Amino acid sequence: MNAQMGLNVLILAGSRPGRPDPMAQAAGISHKAMLPVCGVPMISRVITALQAVAGIGRIAVCIERPEVLSGAVPDNVTFIPPAAGPSASVMRALDTLGTPLLVTTADHALLQPDWVRAFVQGAQDSGCDVAAGIAMEPDILRDVPGTRRTMIRLADGAFSGCNMFLFRTPAACGVIRLWQKLEADRKHPFRMARTLGAGILLRFILRRLTRADVCRRIGQLSHARVAMIPLPDGRAAVDVDKPADLELVTRLLSATPAA
Repeated sequence: MNAQMGLNVLILAGSRPGRPDPMAQAAGISHKAMLPVCGVPMISRVITALQAVAGIGRIAVCIERPEVLSGAVPDNVTFIPPAAGPSASVMRALDTLGTPLLVTTADHALLQPDWVRAFVQGAQDSGCDVAAGIAMEPDILRDVPGTRRTMIRLADGAFSGCNMFLFRTPAACGVIRLWQKLEADRKHPFRMARTLGAGILLRFILRRLTRADVCRRIGQLSHARVAMIPLPDGRAAVDVDKPADLELVTRLLSATPAA
């Protein structure tokens, strides 16, 4: 990554209104971002990994109460208040930080600088406006056997998301607007189906839908070039959503020195 490019980063660390995170509740803290893993808050691990990547510019954290992160983030980290939902929060960050903007989450406790470098380079090579990091099922089974991840099964292989997104150009706003529409319709499956189109849903049901098909359809709807970037390490698909994830991440960090 070019050190001149000034890639800004947004870390999503907020809690859903009226829905305390059960992991945070169990630990007696207000936000999961502060959950300690091997004695270090998860968000501190994420920031440390990002700071080790040449070319990273400003790091901003989206959270409703910045004071809860006191002592866990460097003084040069800035804060952006959340909007009504993740998509609106990312749009707000784009308005503030511009593109290119890397987005990840505070519970990505295993995040490694090499993963970020590989993801950004892959997105640049693709020439896309928006990229999403994914891990393919064989890599997940190889690197974290026995873990349970949410898999999306398509004709050209199953994969899991890696909580890494790159909004490379201003055209990325079209993808966020589409995301906002789908987010608003999440309780109305027929509206979502109408937006995506019957053809793509039918191909998904018949297992004929490929990653390229998905990217092409999102691109048609958003007027942006979209890419999925497979990461070489299956651990990139692991975030801390449940106690089993915390146990897994703790075991992996205890056994393997950080890259």
